[in-house]
Amino acid sequence: MSEATDAAGTKRREGNQVPVIERMLDLLEIIERRPAGTSIRELSEFLDMPRSTVYRILNTLEARDVVRRSVLGSYLLGPRLLSLAANVVTGHDSELVKLANTHLERLSQATGEASKLSVLDGDGVLVIAVAHSSGAYGLTVKPGRRLPLHAGAASRVLLAHMDGGDIARILNSPLPRYTDRTMCEPEEIGRSLAQIRRSGSALDDGEFSVGVMAVAAPVHDRQNKVVAAVSIPFLRIQDRSRIETLRTAVTGVAKLISQELLNRPTHSG
Repeated sequence: MSEATDAAGTKRREGNQVPVIERMLDLLEIIERRPAGTSIRELSEFLDMPRSTVYRILNTLEARDVVRRSVLGSYLLGPRLLSLAANVVTGHDSELVKLANTHLERLSQATGEASKLSVLDGDGVLVIAVAHSSGAYGLTVKPGRRLPLHAGAASRVLLAHMDGGDIARILNSPLPRYTDRTMCEPEEIGRSLAQIRRSGSALDDGEFSVGVMAVAAPVHDRQNKVVAAVSIPFLRIQDRSRIETLRTAVTGVAKLISQELLNRPTHSG
């Protein structure tokens, strides 16, 4: 595989790394982006990797249930990743998850849409809590999913409240385009972030997934630092009043969670 870019389109870092582990993670990133599954041939060609190497890595991952083979022979992500993701979600963010879960459930029941709570995870965003849709056309969201910082409502809410130096670093790095609506120019994203800070919410109109919109709002801790984002993803609609209803709902829940964080007793050492 070329050292210029990896599967996510980002520049590969130099340093003390293990090549076979990097190849394994490259494979998992490609499989993640193909929910219907992918073949050894496709993985080999996309990553410029010998088929024998791809086969051996996949065999190892399959033995640990990290990937699985469909009845058609294509490879998909395996169930072992769910337990790994669960441990991430119940780690340092466990208190935030417990606090937010009830609010997310009420939000989804009130709107009929799925809702989720996301936090910063390095140079990406991690979904740590989810409430499923009660509507017939609601979207399915899974905890443990990692998303880019520049595309999506929750992602841009979190990006908007990062330190200025970190924002500049992110915006000046290669930014993959996921749909024809993805914002990739630093100036355009910068204007969007300023608007988010002014309005207190964000709207995604198909930036990350075609035909999917989302609204999001920030969650603040007792130091008024943004520590998470509440969001509602939904199928693209033209009804502006419906969008504003969802925006109002998600903003209200983000404020409720923030208030609970403010009122939560501190633990002395």
